[in-house]
Amino acid sequence: MDDTALAERFEENRPRLRAVAMRMLGSVAEADDAVQEAWLRLSRTGDAEVDNLAAWLTTVIGRICLDMLRQRTARREDDYDTEPPTAEVTPEDEAMLADSVGLALLVVLDTLTPAERLAFVLHDLFAVSFEEIAPVVGRSPDATRQLASRARRRVRATPSAGSPADRRLVDAFIDASRGGDLGTLLTLLDPDVEMRIGPVSQRRGADVVARFFSGRAQAARPALLDGALGIAIVVGDGLKAALRVTTDGSRITVLEAITDPTQLAALDVELLKD
Repeated sequence: MDDTALAERFEENRPRLRAVAMRMLGSVAEADDAVQEAWLRLSRTGDAEVDNLAAWLTTVIGRICLDMLRQRTARREDDYDTEPPTAEVTPEDEAMLADSVGLALLVVLDTLTPAERLAFVLHDLFAVSFEEIAPVVGRSPDATRQLASRARRRVRATPSAGSPADRRLVDAFIDASRGGDLGTLLTLLDPDVEMRIGPVSQRRGADVVARFFSGRAQAARPALLDGALGIAIVVGDGLKAALRVTTDGSRITVLEAITDPTQLAALDVELLKD
């Protein structure tokens, strides 16, 4: 097959390969690098000995991503930069990644070992058989099945970190609060929104809650609170308050403030990128 025909066949598989790489790596830039490497390997090999190009490419992209994840882990262990070098990622790239992968899944996948991540992503999300995955991770099919099973249990046991739409709501709420944008706050809050502060104090209604928060979120950060999407109020290195956020998918319906120092100390807080 000539180079043009080979390139055309690769382009037919590109969307699937990119989807696998994005779920494996959690980075648009790294996913694009992995897909490019897959093309280079195919162009060097050709397709003369490839019976099923789609399956071959899926295996290749899996190997590439596994190597990249292992290199990332090795850098952390050697006290190098925790973030791998990547090309500049635009806000549009980040939004696309969140929409295609899902915030909750990205968070959970980062807790898995590279082999667990590969087994889960290829089998559960892309229906690749354990027999095909096994050579990539260097395990037997039964051992590979156990890798995916462990990963699946962890995914199911992790609290929801919210949908991409929920994350956009939280980000927009923080921005509008910081800027004192009362009109935008009113569009983000359910008309009957409830704000809870401690066991007794409550505020109800979009107008009341919006006025309370207008101009008051200067130290607010999007965060995972015990694995669930919320807001952390961080001053210096200290967590001063936290807000659990409940939405209906389009508006915020409940804001539950946590201010008690004992409760704050017990929270597992992971700050998210603004």
